[in-house]
Amino acid sequence: MPEHDGMIMKNDGFTLLELITVLLILGMLSAIAIPKYFDLRNEAINKAVEGALAEGVSRINAHFGQAVLSGSTPGQVVYTTATLGSDAGDFSLTYTDGDTITVKAVGKTTTAVAGASSSRDVPEPGTV
Repeated sequence: MPEHDGMIMKNDGFTLLELITVLLILGMLSAIAIPKYFDLRNEAINKAVEGALAEGVSRINAHFGQAVLSGSTPGQVVYTTATLGSDAGDFSLTYTDGDTITVKAVGKTTTAVAGASSSRDVPEPGTV
């Protein structure tokens, strides 16, 4: 060991106990933070799907309003993906016309919401 004026110099560093303590704290934090991250991610995806469905419902109502203002009766209005559009950002929308209109939102494969999907039945405007 290097000597200095007859004394042994002390090398500063971390003790094994300090390193183990830091690793234990990091382990506990990661055990809490990682599951919370995935919960927040799933919640965000669910909210994004709900937002896309709300956009689909809004398109239905806007289409109905435009059709009625242009002279169509409520029974003449047709709700299809071609008339309402399918692109909703990270989602694709599809519509099934009937007594109720089914709106389905599916996450596009190239996005963070890939595979996420949900659908909602909407009463046909003008019939309620």
